[in-house]
Amino acid sequence: RQQKWKSSVSTQAKMPPCDFVPQKYKSYPYERMQKIREQNICPSLRMYYKKPLLLHQGHMQWLFDYEGRRYLDLFAGIVTVSVGHCHPKVTMATQKQLACLWHTSSIYMHPSIQEYAEKLTSLLPDPLKVVYLTNSGSEANVHGKAMFMARLYTRNFDIITFRGAYHGGSPYTLGLTSIGLYKHGVANGFGCSTTMLPDVFRGPWGGSHCRDSPVQTVRKCSCSEGVCHANEQYIEQFKDTLNTCVPKTIAGFIAEPIQGVNGAVQYPRTFLKEAYQLVRERGGVCISDEVQTGFGRTGSHFWGFQTHDVVPDIVTFGKGIGNGFPLAAVVTRKEIASSLAQNLHFNTFGGSPLACVVGAAVLDAIEEDGLQKTSEDVGTYMLLELAKLQDKFEIVGDVRGKGLMIGVEMVTDKDSRHPLPAEEVSQIWEDCKDMGVLIGRGGLYSQTFRIKPPMCITKKDVDFAVEVFHTALQRHMERAA
Repeated sequence: RQQKWKSSVSTQAKMPPCDFVPQKYKSYPYERMQKIREQNICPSLRMYYKKPLLLHQGHMQWLFDYEGRRYLDLFAGIVTVSVGHCHPKVTMATQKQLACLWHTSSIYMHPSIQEYAEKLTSLLPDPLKVVYLTNSGSEANVHGKAMFMARLYTRNFDIITFRGAYHGGSPYTLGLTSIGLYKHGVANGFGCSTTMLPDVFRGPWGGSHCRDSPVQTVRKCSCSEGVCHANEQYIEQFKDTLNTCVPKTIAGFIAEPIQGVNGAVQYPRTFLKEAYQLVRERGGVCISDEVQTGFGRTGSHFWGFQTHDVVPDIVTFGKGIGNGFPLAAVVTRKEIASSLAQNLHFNTFGGSPLACVVGAAVLDAIEEDGLQKTSEDVGTYMLLELAKLQDKFEIVGDVRGKGLMIGVEMVTDKDSRHPLPAEEVSQIWEDCKDMGVLIGRGGLYSQTFRIKPPMCITKKDVDFAVEVFHTALQRHMERAA
C-alpha cells in the first residue's frame, strides 16, 4: 500500500546544478557514528529525522552527506549560516587570522575588536553605539548582558516578554523563553512576566491587513482604512499586563521583531511602536532580540526593529552574525553600558581576535554579495509561491514572514486553525528531506515549517524547493485519503 501512494505522485522537481565537488568522506561508518552518539553525547541534543543525517561538507546553500548526497539547506543550521556554508571570503579571512593570533581576552587591545566594533555599530542608528561581544545569543540576552543591563540601569527588576518567545535555553533565560517544550522543572522566571502574543493568525484577533508581509492571513477583516481592530485589542492586553502583573516601574520589555522558534510569527504593524511607548512610560528599556531577524534577513531593512519603525534601547545579536562561528553581541547606549562598569564584568572568549575577524568578514560578504537585496527579492518570490499552495491545500493554514524569514503553519482545516498533528507534519517533513530539501520546524505544537535559508539562495532553488514541498503535500493528501 505504501508503494502505491509513493508511485502515484511523482516529482518532476529537478535539483538545480552545482559545480562544487565535495571531498570523499573518510571518517567512521554511519552505524559507528550512531553508536557513539547514543553512548557519548548528551541525549538532550536531539536530532532531526527518523534516520538522522550524517553531514560531511557544506558549500553556500548546499550540504553534502557522507554518501555524497546533496541537500538544499533551507534552515541554515537553525538560522545561523547567513552568507553561505564555507563562504570563500569568510573562510579566507579566518584562515589568515588563524595563523596570526587566536586569543588574548579583552584585557589587551588587538586590532580586530576595535575594527569590528566600529564596523558593526556604524550600521546601527544613534545612540546605539556601544558593543559588548559574547559567544551566543543566550549569553547576549541574559548572562549579565541585555537583561542584566536593563535591571542595573533602571534599578527595576521586572521584565515583560511575549508568550511564544524564544530568547535562549539557559536556566536564567528560561524566564524570558515562553515555549513549553523548552521549560525544565527548575526555578526560573523570577521577575519575568509573559503577555499575550499578538499573533494575528492563531490569536483571538486578526485580519487580512495586519502584518508587514507580502502574504496576509486568510482571516476576514472589517477594519476601515488606517484602523487595525486586532492591534487595538492586543494593546489592551498589553496594558492589562502592565496594570496587573508588574510594579509601577519596570526594567524592560524584550521582543523578537518576528518570532523565530515559534514559527515566524508576526505582530500587527504598529504594535511594537505602541508597546515601546507604554514600556518607556513605566521607566523600562526596550530590547530587540535580532538573533534571527538581523543582518538583512528581513530584506527591506538590515535590522528587524527597523521594520517596526522603532529604535530600541538595547539590541542583541547572535546566530547569523558569525555565519556559524561562535559570536554574539549586545549593542546599547553609552549610559546603559556604563551601568555594567560599576563592578567587574568579564567574558573570557567574547570578542576574540578570531571571532571579530569572522564577524567583519560576514558584514563584508553581506554587502559585497548584495544579500539584503537577495533576501528581499528571493524571499518575497518564495512567500508568493508558497501562498499558491495555501490556496490549493486546506492543511496549509498560514504562509507568513518577510524576506528570508518564512513560516508555513500546518492546520487540520483553515476554519478551526487547529494544528495539524505532529506525526502528520513529520511525514511531510521527512518526504521533503528524502527529495533533497531540509526545512526547520517550530511553533508551540511543532506545526510550523521554518524556512530560513542561507541568504545566498536563488529563485531556481526556490522553484525546486516549492515543487518538492508541493509533491510532499500531494503525497500527504493521498495518504490521508
